Amino acid sequence: MAAMTLAAAACSSVDCPVQNTVYTSYGLYKAGGERDTLRDTLTIATTRRDGTDSVLLNRSVNTTAFELPISYTDPEDTLFFTVGDTLGNVRIDTVYIKKDNYPHFESVDCNISFFHNITAVRWTRQSIDSIVVNKQHVDYDASTEHFHIYFKARR
Repeated sequence: MAAMTLAAAACSSVDCPVQNTVYTSYGLYKAGGERDTLRDTLTIATTRRDGTDSVLLNRSVNTTAFELPISYTDPEDTLFFTVGDTLGNVRIDTVYIKKDNYPHFESVDCNISFFHNITAVRWTRQSIDSIVVNKQHVDYDASTEHFHIYFKARR
C-alpha cells in the first residue's frame, strides 16, 4: 500500500513550466556585426486568424532588441514593422516567417506547447536591409537571438 501511495505522489508532483509561452528573440545589428540602436519609433503588429490586428510591440524607441510571441500552429507568421521618424515619415515593412510546428509534451498534468523550427524568412525593404536567422529552433529558451535584423542606414 505504501508503494502505491508513493507512486501516486510521484505522478502528481510533475512541475509544469511556469513560463510556457514560446517567444522569438530579435537583435538589431549594423553591418560588421556591431549592435545597433533604432532611435526611430518601432511598432510591430500581426494579423490573427480571425482577421483582427494585434499589436505585439507598441511605439518602442531606442530599440536594440525585443521578443515577440510566435503563433502555435500557423505555417507562416506575418509581421508588420512600422518605423516612424521625428519628421513624421513612416515606413512599413512586412516580414514573413515560415516555420515547422511540432507539439511538445511535458506531462498529462501540463498543457501542450508547440515548439518551432524556422525554415525561411523574407521581408520587404522599406526600412529593413536584411534579416538573418541566427537560431532556427524556437522553444522556451529565448536567451539566444533567433533573428538578427539589419536596418538601412539612417541619418
